[in-house]
Amino acid sequence: MISTIKKNIDPLTVSQRLELNFCPRCGHALQDAFVFNRQRRVCPACGLVVFRDHKVAAAVVVANTDGEVLLIKRAGNPRRGYWGLPAGFVDFDETPAEAAVRECHEETGLQVGTVKLLTVTAGHAHQRGANIIIVYEGLDVNGTLSPADDALDACFFPLDALPPLAFSSIRQILMTWREHRPA
Repeated sequence: MISTIKKNIDPLTVSQRLELNFCPRCGHALQDAFVFNRQRRVCPACGLVVFRDHKVAAAVVVANTDGEVLLIKRAGNPRRGYWGLPAGFVDFDETPAEAAVRECHEETGLQVGTVKLLTVTAGHAHQRGANIIIVYEGLDVNGTLSPADDALDACFFPLDALPPLAFSSIRQILMTWREHRPA
């Protein structure tokens, strides 16, 4: 298991990042306050301190027998038409590994039978994106390649001839995969 953590914090203020202005308990307007050693959203009426969770995504690196990697062409913004790994948000009722397998199937038609943790990256590539991405290596893959869901296309590419990638983190993930795969 490879454990690489990259941190890329955006400069937005706490209230801009949270985009939560009213108390989910009583409906009163929230305020920024220094609580538990940092700025947080707090309700002055009922005392609720808002602790927000990270958005977590899972991705999978899948290779064919020639060592080419599977990429999907993004159908949605941001970066529509650019290429990325099969990936998506982790739903509340699934593990990150299950999310990686689900997303791969939804976007490519391929079924990943086994996954192995490859790396974890943290940051925020865009406002609607994940804060934490858990990346797996797909093993025991079968099915017929058929792009669907939010993928315009899905293809295997050699690492030395990658198409335009949606985010710089994808290239970093692929280089991590290359360094740690068996020869």
